[in-house]
Amino acid sequence: MSLATKLLLGLSWACAFTSLSAQTIQAVTEDAPPYTYVQHGRVVGPVTEVVEQSLQRAGFKDYRVNLYPWARAYDLALKQPHALIFLIARTPAREALFHWTGEIMKIEYHLYRWRGRAVEVPHLDAARAYRIGVMRDDVRQQYLQSKGFTKLVVSAQPLDNFRKLVSGQVDLVPLTAGEVQPLCKEAAVDCSQLERVFTLQEASTGLYMAYSLSTPSEVVERTRQAFEQLKADGTVKRLLDKIP
Repeated sequence: MSLATKLLLGLSWACAFTSLSAQTIQAVTEDAPPYTYVQHGRVVGPVTEVVEQSLQRAGFKDYRVNLYPWARAYDLALKQPHALIFLIARTPAREALFHWTGEIMKIEYHLYRWRGRAVEVPHLDAARAYRIGVMRDDVRQQYLQSKGFTKLVVSAQPLDNFRKLVSGQVDLVPLTAGEVQPLCKEAAVDCSQLERVFTLQEASTGLYMAYSLSTPSEVVERTRQAFEQLKADGTVKRLLDKIP
């Protein structure tokens, strides 16, 4: 290969990367303290930092992080090019809908009741008798629907869902252990009144960041490589260790 050819190839690669880097990446998530939340008008949190540092390491300086109700974030990530959604559970039903870019953390979901209420869940089938609060298009709703649950009460926001449990509008809500304290604080209730009654083992999964299918493969691969570098050098663990 001649020097002139090498220079032309190098120039074309540089131009291609400049073009990719110039595209605004729309990172979307939901209000899910302590992982992602708004502070002083900006989306923050340990998981948000992981995503932002991955994009920066990949060379994508022009990005925006927006917080929406989960159903809207999910819809945007399905339809918009250069859309990056997090934290999203990787399930068989979703496998072909996104470019899965990196597993940020693993998660377990538990059913919680309000203390003193006659709600007993010795096994999953027993939960069918109760009203269960879920968020629209969330993996917990999808899992329970796939199991034939019909008494699901759908909310758009996690806090609204939690308040329905406190007020008695629902009997159970599926939460992660990390969601409990922030929700109690936001709802101004005593967390000692919340009781874990059952673990949804089959629904427990990895939570990822994932791109829309219309996002160029070069963008996906650069982000994946950057995330893996952050995992390898301990940055991801250091950021996630901030989670209470």
